[in-house]
Order: sequence, then structure tokens, then C-alpha cells
Amino acid sequence: MPRELSLAEIFQLGYYWETKILLTAVRLDIFSALDGKRKILSEVAVCLGAHAQTLGLLLNALVAMRLLDKDGDSYGNSTAAATQLVRNSPQYIGHLLLLHDAEWDNWGKLEQTIRTGQRSVDRHVFETDPELGTNVLAVLHRIGQQSGPDFAKRLQLSGPVRLLDLGGGAGTNAIAFCQVYPDLTATVFDLSATLRLTERTVKEAGLESRISLLPGDFNKDGLGGPYDVALMSDVLHYQDFSTNAALVKRVLAHLVPGGQLVIKDRFLNEAGTGPAWTTAFAVHILVNTERGGCYKTTDAMQWMKSAGFSTVTELEPSAAVQGVKAREE
Repeated sequence: MPRELSLAEIFQLGYYWETKILLTAVRLDIFSALDGKRKILSEVAVCLGAHAQTLGLLLNALVAMRLLDKDGDSYGNSTAAATQLVRNSPQYIGHLLLLHDAEWDNWGKLEQTIRTGQRSVDRHVFETDPELGTNVLAVLHRIGQQSGPDFAKRLQLSGPVRLLDLGGGAGTNAIAFCQVYPDLTATVFDLSATLRLTERTVKEAGLESRISLLPGDFNKDGLGGPYDVALMSDVLHYQDFSTNAALVKRVLAHLVPGGQLVIKDRFLNEAGTGPAWTTAFAVHILVNTERGGCYKTTDAMQWMKSAGFSTVTELEPSAAVQGVKAREE
């Protein structure tokens, strides 16, 4: 049996203080203000246009959180803050934290949502703030570069392959697949605004000749093809059950006989109680999307079976499923 939580651990679960302190520091851009030079409180306040006395409380809390250090009256960034939280750092993750801060008010409506079953948002923040969305995708692209090649290798593709990366964002997976399989070409399908970032990342990877970009709404517009492999990675949790089922059926028509659809997402287990992070993510999707949800691998497999895929398998528990289109006889 799992160990019972202690009283201290229960209290810790309820504390959001440090979270909001960090998010506010990123929004104020405190870490960039301290980039490369230690400053006393009054200097930081002038740089940020902030009230010195109240800013001091925030800076001291950041020291206790080991994001800043204090020597006498001067403040400076910790190594982690200098690397991850300064805007001009190539490892900057602040945009992802700014997204969390933009969603803060939605979380405040969680009780109302649970009581009424009515969601409080009609558009995701990516739609209301496209610039933030693009910046977040750039951060996720950098993070995904580490795991993308390993996932590509697990599919064990061979020969010339035409890949559709549906809702491919910055093109992270398309780039990874091209790097692993020299005979593979890819099409990244996404919204026009997103593809401006994709174009940049594809050029940086030197893969313009092998990766093409196709703008549109994947629930309505033509997807091109036919393709040998279609990939949906972390897109279906933004949509409702019936919309996802219809999209899976649309994709089947754009695959060659024997082609495969791979859905990679954050799936819940059959009981809905794990993985732990995904159960919290399901609540996040509830309060921050109009119709999204977290699903189970059995849901995705059912979409494939209903669409007409001849073979459906779970590639990785709570992570990936595969459907293969029947070969012509």
C-alpha cells in the first residue's frame, strides 16, 4: 500500500505561495535585470520601475528559494536563474512560466467549474496571445529535441518514408525523424501563425529540402499526401472526444495502404488515477480549454478501430498507440 501523507506534506500540497512568487519574478523580469551584474535593492527597483520596499520582500523570498543570492546589500542571480530565467539566455524557459501565469485566473475558477460543469474559457491562451504561444512552442521545441530522436527510433521505419506531422508546432518531431531516417521526408501541418516559427527551426536544422510546411485547420482542410506515416503528438487533448474521432477517420483517408497513424499524448490509465502528473494535467485542460480533455489509450485505440484501421496496438503504456491501414488485396 502507498504510504499515507503526513500533515506537513498535506500543507505543502496546499501552498501556492512560492509558485506565484516565481511567476511574478518572471513577469517583472527580475532575473534579466540582474544579468551579469549585482545590484542593490534601489538599483533593481529603478531598473524595473517598482516600489523598493515591497520589491525587497520578493527578492528576499527569491533568495530563500535559491533563485537569487544576497551578499551584503547586493543581489545576484543563482547559476540556475542565470541559465534558465534570463531572457537573452539560449536556455531561457521563462515563456513557459509566463504561460502558467496567464492561466492563473482560470485556475481561480476551478471550484465554479466543478460545481457547475461549465467551463470559464472559450479560447486557449495560444489563441488570445499568439506571440506568447509562439514563444512557448520555441521553449517546448528546445526541450523536445532531447526526446524526439529516441521516439523516432522506436518506430523502426525503413526506406523512403513520407511523414505527416499533424499539428506539428515548431517541427520538433519532423526534424527528429529526418535526422534519424535519411530517406524520410516530412510535411508539418499547422496554423499559418505557428508555421512562421516552424520555418525558422527547419532552416536552423538545414532541412528545408526535406520538410515542407502546409498551413490550415486540420479538422477542415485537406491534409495532402498520401503518407506512409502520420503522427499526432500532444494535440488531441485540446479537442473533445467526437472531434478527435472524426480527425482520426480523416487521417486514415490520407494514408497509403499499409500506412500507419501514431498518436502520442498524455494518456490516463484505465482507472483515471494515474500517471500522477497526467491526472493534474487533466484538471489543467479542464480549466484552460473550451472542450479539451485527457483520454485513455483505449479511447485512442477505439477511434482508430471505428475509423477502419485494420491493426491497432499500444506502443507505450499511457504514451503512444499505433493504427495500421489495411493493405489492398
